[in-house]
Amino acid sequence: MIELKYPYTEEEMRKLKVGDMVELTGLLYTGRDAVHKYLHDGGKPPVDFTDAIIYHCGPVVVEEDGQYIVKAAGPTTSIREEPYQGDIMKKYGLRGVIGKGGMGPKTLAALKEVGGCYFHAIGGAAQVLAQKIDKVTNVYMKEELGSPEAIWEMQVIKFPVVVTMDSHGNSLHQKVLDLSKENLKNL
Repeated sequence: MIELKYPYTEEEMRKLKVGDMVELTGLLYTGRDAVHKYLHDGGKPPVDFTDAIIYHCGPVVVEEDGQYIVKAAGPTTSIREEPYQGDIMKKYGLRGVIGKGGMGPKTLAALKEVGGCYFHAIGGAAQVLAQKIDKVTNVYMKEELGSPEAIWEMQVIKFPVVVTMDSHGNSLHQKVLDLSKENLKNL
């Protein structure tokens, strides 16, 4: 298990390769469709994304005694962000993305260029992943976009992920797709 702490540097990310199991500790930002489109269309980010990781997640958050508590934080399907992700990473200095299902060639090229990784989080484990969130330190754009689409700034401790796309141009998702196509031909 490889442990990484925020800020997530290019040097650390370039050492990672497909298949590496990683535990992340420190800041993590959520961002889904509305945030990606907003940033892609020229919106100003409310936070500094330099050397950060964005999590494709719409967490279930409740407010208790004046504090936000994350009850569920499972990944959402990442491919919807393919038109935006690579450009956003390059423009704002993001080092990584967490989601499920992988992303396409545009994001893979950006990961190679910026020295970043795509991390797969386990789908169906939203409550377990929420237990790795120590606290919500801030929320941005909640009024404009609504709770699931807002940018939630969270402190995580040993948040478990697997590298499935790396900065060396490798994609487990593409490999599985290619193998599936080959197997289909042989049927």
